[in-house]
Parts: sequence; structure tokens; C-alpha cells
Amino acid sequence: MPYAAYAAFMEFAKLVPELYCSEIEQSLAFYVGTLGFVVVYARPEERFAFLEREGAQIMIEQPTERTLLAAEFVHPFGRGINLQIEVSDVVSLYAIVQAAASLINLPLEDKWYRRDAELMGNRQFVVQDPDGYLLRFFQDLGAKPATHR
Repeated sequence: MPYAAYAAFMEFAKLVPELYCSEIEQSLAFYVGTLGFVVVYARPEERFAFLEREGAQIMIEQPTERTLLAAEFVHPFGRGINLQIEVSDVVSLYAIVQAAASLINLPLEDKWYRRDAELMGNRQFVVQDPDGYLLRFFQDLGAKPATHR
């Protein structure tokens, strides 16, 4: 389905991060070619794209004259943040990321996080995009009772 038609059926999230990138073509190759995002719409003249994968939405933009930067634009751009993105098959995505020789910051793992009296399970890994943004892809493993020590 062409992305214009795809956008007509999509519900837009109330929070969508916009990440500045150094080279829009390189970022599109990574997000679309490696990670499987779809271009919902783009403004090539502004070096901008709105991307979606399984309901996760992100915008990428290579800065032009107008920017909304609070500090100097220095690599790695994603210092201090990682974006958690739920996917239906994290193991297959991890294999694709490995085959693409992407920079993996955290190998695939099962991790349980306590939430009150429950443990919430994630099968997850963290990969770095070409500009240093950290993306934590996960698949939900469900919940189990927490044991207190």
C-alpha cells in the first residue's frame, strides 16, 4: 500500500519523538531497510520522514535552516535517552540487526522488572542508530508474582 493511502488508515499517537539525524538517507536505510519501519509520509525537500512500525511512530529530520536545538548538535545525538519500542517478534528483528552489523549496545536478553507485587517480563535488546540514538526493542513476556526478599 502506498504510504499516502497507509496514512489515511493510521491513528497518530499523542506523543511522537522527532529525532534529528546527520544524513536522512542513511537514517532511512537503517529505520526502513534494517528495522522494518514504513514511511507514512515524507517531505524530501525538508529532509523529513514520519515512520511507523507495528504502531510505534517516530519522526526523523536532517536539520536545515530552522532547528529546535537546545545545545550544539554533536554526535552521539541520543545521549541520555533510549526509546522503548514493542514488537511482535523481537528474536527475528535481533537476527536482522545482527546481520546488518548494526551497533548493539545490549544483546538479546530476558529481563524482569518489578511493578508493585508483579514482575513484568521483556525479551529485549538495545541497538544504536547511525546518529547514536538508543532503541530498545522488546517483546512482552507477560507477568508473574514478585518474590520479596
